[in-house]
Amino acid sequence: MLRYNEGSENPLEEITKKLEEIFEKSGIKPTSFSQKAGPEGDSGCGDDANSGNQGSDAFDPIDKIKSFNLKPVEVKEYLDRFVICQDEAKKVLAVAVCDHYNHVRSCISNIDKGLRDDEYNKQNILLFGPTGVGKTYLVKTIARLIGVPFVKADATKFSETGYVGADVDDLVRDLVKAANGNIDLAKHGIIFIDEIDKIASVSMGESRDISGRGVQINLLKLMEDTDVNILSQTDIMNQMRAFVTSSFNKKNKVDRINTQHILFIVSGAFDRIVEITNKRLGQAKVGFGGASRKESVDDFDVLQQVNTEDLIKYGFEPEFIGRLPVRVACRALGKSELKKILISSKGSILKQYINDFAGYGIKLSVQEDALEKIAESAEKEKTGARGLLTILERIFRDFKFELPSTSVKTLDISADDLANPDKLLAELMQKFRSSDVKIYSENFPEKFD
Repeated sequence: MLRYNEGSENPLEEITKKLEEIFEKSGIKPTSFSQKAGPEGDSGCGDDANSGNQGSDAFDPIDKIKSFNLKPVEVKEYLDRFVICQDEAKKVLAVAVCDHYNHVRSCISNIDKGLRDDEYNKQNILLFGPTGVGKTYLVKTIARLIGVPFVKADATKFSETGYVGADVDDLVRDLVKAANGNIDLAKHGIIFIDEIDKIASVSMGESRDISGRGVQINLLKLMEDTDVNILSQTDIMNQMRAFVTSSFNKKNKVDRINTQHILFIVSGAFDRIVEITNKRLGQAKVGFGGASRKESVDDFDVLQQVNTEDLIKYGFEPEFIGRLPVRVACRALGKSELKKILISSKGSILKQYINDFAGYGIKLSVQEDALEKIAESAEKEKTGARGLLTILERIFRDFKFELPSTSVKTLDISADDLANPDKLLAELMQKFRSSDVKIYSENFPEKFD
C-alpha cells in the first residue's frame, strides 16, 4: 500500500516517486511526456523547448512561430545546403510550409481576425519518390529551420484498432514528447508518415485490405481537425498520475491536443503508381498509338502526372487523398547527384568517414576518379543516397579495423585502389605493422587492466 507523509508539501510528487520505484523493481519502463523524444522525434528547438516553464524571462519557443517571416525562396536556399537535387520538391514544400505557418502565426497573434480556421484549407503534403532520395531529410530540415517539433513514423506499424499494432493517435502524443511536454508548441508541429503506400487498401489481386482502409480513415480524422487525449490507454504510468492528480485537484481535467494546426506530410515509393498512371495516359490516346508508350519515358515524368484517380485505383480512400491536396514527386538520384552528395552536402557521409579516421589520427583523402567510381557503384544499388553508405562501408571496413593499430597517418584512395582494396591494405600493413605489433602488444595489458 502506498503511503505518504502528511507533512509533505507535495504528496503527489512523493506518490509519483514511489510509483516509479515500484515500476522499476517490476521491470516496467513507463513513458512520460517529460522525456525527450527518441530517435524518431526532434523538437527542432534545441534544449529550450520547455524553457517557458523555467521563468518569465526564459525563451518561449512559441515566439519563433509568432515571428515567422520566412519566404519560400529563403526556405529553398536553406534546403539546398543539406539536400542535393529535388528542386521541384523543395519549391513545393517551401510554398506549402510558408503558407501554413503564416496562417498559424496569424491565428496565434490575432493579426488578421477576419481569417477564421474554418476558412483555411490546410495544405497537407504527399511526397512520391524512390527510397533514399531525401524525403525524410527535407521535412526534418524544414522543421529544424522553423523551430517546431517533428515526428517521423512508419505507416505500416499502425492498425485500425490500436490493440494489435500502434494507434494513430500515438503520433500526436509523440509530438508532445518531441516538444518536451509543451502542448502549445506540439499543436503547431510537423508529423511525417513514411511508407504511406503500404496501407493502400487494394492489393495486386484487387482484394480489399480492411485494416489498411481503417488506418486511412483514422488518419484522415487526425489530418483534418480533431482532439486527441495525450494520455494513452496503454500508458500505465501517466494514467496513474492523472488519477492521483485528480484525487488532489477535483477541477483537474485530462489534457487534450487539437490537430488543426499540425502539418501532416506523408511519403512513399508507390511502386505500382507508374504502371497505373501509364495505363491511364495510354487510354487517353486515340488509336493504336496509345497502346505503346516509349520505353525512354522517365518514371519521374510519369510521377508528375499522377492524379487523384490514379491514387484511388492504387487503393486509397477518396476522403483520405482529399486531405492531401499538395502532391509532388522526387527524382531518383543519378551518378552526378550522388557525387554531389559525397562532396557538397552539409551532411556528407564521406565527411563522416574522414572524421572517423581523423579520430585515430589518420588523414583520409579520396581522389576525383575514386569519387566517380563510388557514385557509379552507389547508383547500381538502387537505394539512393543510402547506397553511398553501403559502398563506403564495404570499401573501408577492413581499413577501419586494421589501420588504427598501426602508425599509418595518411590514407589516399584512388580508383585503382577501389578495384582491389585488399592489395592496398596489405601493402600498408606490411610497411607499417611490423614495427607496431610489439608496441601494441606491450601496451595492451596496461590499457585494459
